[in-house]
Amino acid sequence: MPATAFGGTRVSLARVIVPLLFSYGTLQLLDVQLRTYRRKLDGQVDELQGFSPSLVKVHDPALAAKLGKTHHANVTYNGNDASRVAGSVFEITDAELSSTDAYEAPFFYKRVTATLASGRQAWVYVHADSVRRAVGDEPTLRKRNKP
Repeated sequence: MPATAFGGTRVSLARVIVPLLFSYGTLQLLDVQLRTYRRKLDGQVDELQGFSPSLVKVHDPALAAKLGKTHHANVTYNGNDASRVAGSVFEITDAELSSTDAYEAPFFYKRVTATLASGRQAWVYVHADSVRRAVGDEPTLRKRNKP
């Protein structure tokens, strides 16, 4: 995109695209954000459309004891536009997206793109078993076209 002059300074009108991250779980918690990103994320309320809440069992008893819970929050794609999971959407950097990968990987969550109720595309982490059941190895969960 061309640059324009503003007060004698050339300013680019190119749009900077930052990753959007949708969280329905622990990444909304301040202590998790500070540990993962070293800052508080400012988010906006949104909904993950076409998904329903679900749980994933923590199979390692030592990990379950450390976490203080036997199940992780998860979402399951069902393609029903009326199904929604509430959460928050955050603008993050590419480096923070990598930090999120590292945070989620030990729990077998996989990053996929999904369309939010607001119409925005965002990254969302879904347990690997849920992704395989929904779309195989495809990294994008798309709304199914209705006949």
